[in-house]
Amino acid sequence: MLAIGLSACAPDPVSQSFLSGENTGYVAADGAIVEIPVAERGEPVEFGGVTETGEKFDSADIAGQVTVVNFWYAGCAPCRLEAADLEAVWQKFAADDVSFVGINTRDQADTAIAFADEYDITYPSLIDVDTAEAKLAFAKVVPIAATPTTLVLDKQGRVAAKIIGPIDGPSILSTLVKDTLAEDS
Repeated sequence: MLAIGLSACAPDPVSQSFLSGENTGYVAADGAIVEIPVAERGEPVEFGGVTETGEKFDSADIAGQVTVVNFWYAGCAPCRLEAADLEAVWQKFAADDVSFVGINTRDQADTAIAFADEYDITYPSLIDVDTAEAKLAFAKVVPIAATPTTLVLDKQGRVAAKIIGPIDGPSILSTLVKDTLAEDS
């Protein structure tokens, strides 16, 4: 039991390797981008849950909008590194028919709120750690094998693009959102 307690205090090797640029132990390719042609997109993803502030969320509330969904958790080094870029893209498109939703896969609400405060994140995140309701809804269409993973959903709620690993600056995500916005409904 003592060994387990001591190992919990050790630095997270995945975070350490990511920060040092080694990426040993990292699950997926860095920033792998997959765009899905309109004709090949699956069914719309219906998802929901409770946000870090206790609000109920249902994807039906954002129907008809392009939606960026980011799977993350506070202890994830690449999640911390991409936070400002995600917020920048959110701010760029906030006046358009675009929604951003985080899906926190490991933390409780207090930790998610502290992260949002520290990194100035203004879009909501679903707390999915206890139910995995949102992650399971997406797993039917696209497996979420790495954190972070960022998805762009089209106006019908179908996965139009995915970025596996951290986004590499705001440019590519902005382009994916802009292109998805420009699609015919």
